[in-house]
Amino acid sequence: MDLATKEAAGIWDVTTWCPPADRLMLVAMTSAAAVAPGSTSPAGLPDPGEPVPKLAKPTVGLFLGCLVVFVVTVWAAVAHGLSPWVYIPVNTAVSFAMFTVLHDGVHYSISRRRWVNGLLARLTVPFVVPYASAPLFGFIHIEHHRNTNEELDTDPDAWATDGPWWQLPFRWLTIDVWYACFYLKHIRRRSPRELAETGGIVALFAAGVTVAALTGTLWTVALVYLIPARIALGMLAWWFDWLPHHGLRVTQRENRYRATRVRIGMEWLLTPALLYQNYHLVHHLHPSIPFYRYIKAWKRNEEAYLERDAAIMTAFGRDLTVEEYRVWRELDSTLARMRPVQVPEGSSASHAEFHRLPVAALDRPTPDCVVITFKVPDELADQFRFEAGQHVTVRTDLGGQGVRRNYSICSPATGGPLRIAVKRIPDGVFSSYVAEALKVGDELELMTPTGRFGPRLDPAQRKHYVAVAAGSGITPILSIVATALQVESDSRCTLVYGNRTRQSTMFREELAELESRYSDRLELVQVLSGERSASAYHGRIDERLLGSLLDERLAPETVHDWFLCGPAGLVDTTSEVLAARGVPAERVHVELFHVPTGPGACAGVVSEVTVRLGGKQDVVAVSPGQSVLDGALAVRGDAPYSCMGGACGTCKAKLVAGTVAMEHNYALGQSDLDAGYVLTCQSQPTSPKVTVDYDA
Repeated sequence: MDLATKEAAGIWDVTTWCPPADRLMLVAMTSAAAVAPGSTSPAGLPDPGEPVPKLAKPTVGLFLGCLVVFVVTVWAAVAHGLSPWVYIPVNTAVSFAMFTVLHDGVHYSISRRRWVNGLLARLTVPFVVPYASAPLFGFIHIEHHRNTNEELDTDPDAWATDGPWWQLPFRWLTIDVWYACFYLKHIRRRSPRELAETGGIVALFAAGVTVAALTGTLWTVALVYLIPARIALGMLAWWFDWLPHHGLRVTQRENRYRATRVRIGMEWLLTPALLYQNYHLVHHLHPSIPFYRYIKAWKRNEEAYLERDAAIMTAFGRDLTVEEYRVWRELDSTLARMRPVQVPEGSSASHAEFHRLPVAALDRPTPDCVVITFKVPDELADQFRFEAGQHVTVRTDLGGQGVRRNYSICSPATGGPLRIAVKRIPDGVFSSYVAEALKVGDELELMTPTGRFGPRLDPAQRKHYVAVAAGSGITPILSIVATALQVESDSRCTLVYGNRTRQSTMFREELAELESRYSDRLELVQVLSGERSASAYHGRIDERLLGSLLDERLAPETVHDWFLCGPAGLVDTTSEVLAARGVPAERVHVELFHVPTGPGACAGVVSEVTVRLGGKQDVVAVSPGQSVLDGALAVRGDAPYSCMGGACGTCKAKLVAGTVAMEHNYALGQSDLDAGYVLTCQSQPTSPKVTVDYDA
């Protein structure tokens, strides 16, 4: 399926409310915040400290309470003649409040269980816009997040904020008409399933109105249902669109902290009346936070938001500068300074070394994969710090057979647990042991983290990272993407991920959570070779597909760094395509799990090799055909290594003296080579004396 066909099929899908088959793609809201004039330098997006709950009980309670009130008022109106002066305002309030449940469902804020969000979104949308579907609303709302304060053809909510003042009330009351026009304009991008659901709801609504007209109850239905929903819709456009955004000309792409505002003062009235949307800026910064936690997140990071020149207005409509707000709140004497996310530090170990670590948890994201979480003792915490994209070597003795395997860390480097994913392979000694015999509490020997596959992160950077992975190649990529999005709040990521089927996709749920949390900056392009899906490309990540993506979505000049991980064929093909498009080699970073083997091209010479490791120095004679690592292991059994194929980088050391020839190099970049580093497992001495330093 070509790219145009895929967009027509709806891969720009908002997965919160979509059916399971449509959840594979959530288009990045490609915003990247610029520094406003006079503001401080940007830093990582502050941690809201408010994760998505297992179940947002206040949100569910709001839904149930509104449902009960609606049922009671309709019963009282129909059966007991309750005055419309009572039930119209009450049902208007119900419709207004139900929008908050729908809104949080769209943003995955109600529950970590995706189906709960989708269910509540679908149950509440009839109270807000009875002739629309949850997927329709979700698409339009996410387009607003992506394109906040841009032109009307890209930000659908601009209908409620732009235009002459005398038109605004009319615009608020007819915003659903504009939404329909906007949706029809983009209808080719929507999935068949979404269109079928939307069409079915429209038909059901039309049928209901027809039945009401034929039975003479249309006026009653209008009074208890349609008119309150219309009034609520106008209020929502005023309170949720106009109040937070009017007068702000900075777009989400330019500066997310100035694209919407907080409205301070009279919180006793505004907070319950607006259902916490007086802190709308917090929602745009952290879309997955439940509505009732906005104020808590604001207070947690108040100073960090102010450092970024957040847009602030009083309850009476007066704009405040940051300094005026500080005076108003007396922040200088009452609040401690909040620190933004810091760049993760690597291991403190001077050289790679083994330690025994207990297994804390075992999870199975797919039938043939086991995720191992290790418990790192406090005394080893610094040594097992890791950077995004690094890996660990696992050593164990299975039946007297020493086994070493190298696995990438799949947790974010900003504080996640030490985790690796082991995918079972046919006749695999260690992977079979993990799948069949490993238990929680067992101990494995782990080498301290090594490797330099990930980006050099800086909170002030504004970059576009693209990762291409297949199968278990997702493990380092997951860490890289999650860490980059958290540390660099102005950067965005695109992940092209190939698998055989949806069920075989590793970390599918975690990727979905990342989509939810960073919906404005993360784009997932799913490629399935073993099944067809309306929301994924069919086939493999080959030259044709890569060419289409580069032509229509990933223009090389817009991408700063590429990260490729997977089988050699995938990595080679992608590297060749990028090279043909003029992408500099230093921007393409590669990690292979399986490397081609073959006879060495260099036999080397007899050499006296000096090995520096752990503050000690040893000398060994190396014969032609032996590598520097062979010599190092002869005198130092703790010399670090793993794959022996030049792919993992565990055996990296600095060449201090002499010369060597490397047979294969899939791990070191040009900067490492320029700095004098070599892979000792691939290095044949070519001079009479060679000195390598593993501690450098």
